[in-house]
Amino acid sequence: MLRPRALLLASSLALLLAGPAAAEPIANPVATFSGLDKITGRIIQFDAKIDETVQFGALQVTPRACHTRPPTEPAQTTAFVEVDEITLENEIRRIFTGWMFAASPGLHGVEHPIYDVWLVDCRQDVRTQEQIRKEEQATPELEAPGGGEQPQPSPDQPPPED
Repeated sequence: MLRPRALLLASSLALLLAGPAAAEPIANPVATFSGLDKITGRIIQFDAKIDETVQFGALQVTPRACHTRPPTEPAQTTAFVEVDEITLENEIRRIFTGWMFAASPGLHGVEHPIYDVWLVDCRQDVRTQEQIRKEEQATPELEAPGGGEQPQPSPDQPPPED
């Protein structure tokens, strides 16, 4: 009689201590990056298939994995990426190997004297540069209320009181 009770108690305790199971991450075949050319000040987005190299300036970006979470879990987009630099002597030098997190691009991106590269998203399909441009143009720009610029106070005017 003692044995079934102990078994019931042990199984109940195991169920209580077990937390909810985390869903498996979703493996995506395409990683979307943003790249900043610090010389021109231009930012572009580009897609790269897993295990394929995309050239951005003097950098070669190769994603090895790109994962997102299911919609039922908090968003987290991660990618394992290798970034090589082509030097002026035409040598290839690895400058980054590791995980990038879309939620914190400043902490987990590539910082180079001329280029910055960071993860934006993981996707199931590749977009052309024209599709990317159209999506960027369709995104509404933030404007001041009233559709125009906010009037600027004159320098000799006192600040408004709350």
